[in-house]
Amino acid sequence: MANRKENRKENRKENRKENRNASPGEAIQEEISVSVIMPAYRCAATIGQAIDSALAQDVPLEVIVLDDQSPDELDKVLRRYQADGRVRCVRNERNLGAAASRNRGVKLARGRYVAFLDADDWWAEGKLKAQLTRIEQTHTVLCATARELVKPDGRLTGHVIGVREKITYRSLLLHNCINCSSVLLRTEVAREFPMQHEDSHEDYIAWLSILKKYGQAVGIDEPLLKYRLSSSGKSGNKLKSAGMTYRAYRYAGFGVLPAACLFCAYAVNGIFKYSKAFLRR
Repeated sequence: MANRKENRKENRKENRKENRNASPGEAIQEEISVSVIMPAYRCAATIGQAIDSALAQDVPLEVIVLDDQSPDELDKVLRRYQADGRVRCVRNERNLGAAASRNRGVKLARGRYVAFLDADDWWAEGKLKAQLTRIEQTHTVLCATARELVKPDGRLTGHVIGVREKITYRSLLLHNCINCSSVLLRTEVAREFPMQHEDSHEDYIAWLSILKKYGQAVGIDEPLLKYRLSSSGKSGNKLKSAGMTYRAYRYAGFGVLPAACLFCAYAVNGIFKYSKAFLRR
């Protein structure tokens, strides 16, 4: 018995030595803390910055890129990362959409946590380490951060949209302060609540379901996410986004009248959110 314990200790020591001596892409599988999930479609011009910002994080991680049948030169960009064992590129057999691609990435994840990052956004250094510290200190399952808005050409605007330090189910119903590219989430929880209903804000539905069960999430009110504005994204067309928000409440189980009331509160909060961000300058 004592010999088995000693052998296990020696094996752990050897694994730690191997990781210290290995290149970033050679870290052993069991040491992965975070699996970064990145759907990729028509993003050849921006995905390099997103991947580089993930690889620059000072935590053991893997980056899972889900090529969703992208018609551009994405494969040419991804070839730059072939030698880095931390980057795994998976091509969908057909176009699945962002939600289903994220769900596939979560199923493939080897880390204790997953972090979502859209291919046109990027992270500041130290983001994941700060989130790991906060989520483990508070014994919660989800951590989000504030975000700085970025113009489509990549220029920083200086406009920051903050996040509450404690996010409850009730507060989230009135205002979705959790941006998908800012999220760090326990892997088993992400598998428990996959993203569904891509005709609405599928990530918002997932956050609501998670907080309804687990009580609250935590936030770091620092702009550790650089969020690129786009007229072609779901949030770019405000009228379309409004309809998706209403549908999200319906999918979350609310009737027509309660969903309408929640949507009105959401709209007021949205106006306040963006007004506050621009007044901060």
